[in-house]
Amino acid sequence: MLCLKSKTEDAWLARAIADTPALLIDHAHCERKAASQALALLSAYPGHPELIAPVVTIAHEELEHFTLICGILAARGLVIEAQGPTGYQAGLFKKVRKEEPGRLIDKLLVAALIEARSCERFKLLSQHHPDPELRQIFGDLLASEARHHADFVRLAELQADRGEIHDRLRHLAEVEVRAIERAKPLPRIHS
Repeated sequence: MLCLKSKTEDAWLARAIADTPALLIDHAHCERKAASQALALLSAYPGHPELIAPVVTIAHEELEHFTLICGILAARGLVIEAQGPTGYQAGLFKKVRKEEPGRLIDKLLVAALIEARSCERFKLLSQHHPDPELRQIFGDLLASEARHHADFVRLAELQADRGEIHDRLRHLAEVEVRAIERAKPLPRIHS
């Protein structure tokens, strides 16, 4: 079950479908960043062996998704271009606590929220995108995004009392609503 406190508006779906090339390029960036952030988490927390296997699996899957999307871009004659930030991730990470173990917990929960929003939006795209190939791909991706969301929440639950984790998740989900509302309205997964 996703922990989001808001639903994506129809205007986002219309933007995403209207500029599918920009959406796909953004998606490639998102997958690359997700893999990098997973590996950075392992580098920052070498004393947490419980993170290794699940986070390596997530990083590997994100790289597989990056490769998949790069292949789709190439097949459509598109190349990955630089994109400016929407402000979404910065808005979330700004609320990560500074002291441990709160910092690790918040990083895991922010990752869970990012995966949850991706999952929600991939579901919309899998149901409404006019391109049947992309509908199928988005449908396939939403399952792994949901699994990643659950994995990050489960890893956070290993760090503190489950009730405390879910209170913090609810708080960060409210932050996520504000971050998504403040993000630039672009054809991006997190805008």
